[in-house]
Amino acid sequence: MSKLHPKKGRLLVAEPAILNDNSFNRAIVLLTEHTATNSVGFILNKPLAYSINDLLPDINCSFNIYQGGPVEQDNLYFVHRIPQLLDDSVEVSNGVFWGGNFEQLKNLLNEGTLAASEIRFFLGYSGWDKDQLTEELEENSWFVAENDFDNIFSNDEESLWKNKLLEKGGNYKLWANAPKDFNLN
Repeated sequence: MSKLHPKKGRLLVAEPAILNDNSFNRAIVLLTEHTATNSVGFILNKPLAYSINDLLPDINCSFNIYQGGPVEQDNLYFVHRIPQLLDDSVEVSNGVFWGGNFEQLKNLLNEGTLAASEIRFFLGYSGWDKDQLTEELEENSWFVAENDFDNIFSNDEESLWKNKLLEKGGNYKLWANAPKDFNLN
């Protein structure tokens, strides 16, 4: 099986060896941008204990917010499947878009027009400077996986990382069932 390279729309899957990094331990990152000078993405499987309404009281919506990554954690970001409703959305891949007109989004949320399966919110993002992601891939901090695009808006965060390891196969199958806390073993 050939090794995949980072590309907008693909997933970065944290290697099991990332144990002491709270942000990236067992993380799945959707790459929303990958160029020669930088990469940007959002962690898909780390829900926070906040909803949109907790952070923005003028929005009557209880959609969950996820930890997007360790960069700019005081900023809210979103990916969605509704570009026809949000001006200025940027396509990531396969009908998934990043950002857009926030005033339009606020109106849609307050009207109750959107379903949680159409949008996901993040505090912060994951970012890599030129060559940084390449170095981390060479150090086996990550592997790149294809994206089936159904997982982006799924509420099954617990099994997302495990399933990507099972798909990879080999020794990864052993790690897929390892406990989160080895001290409990």
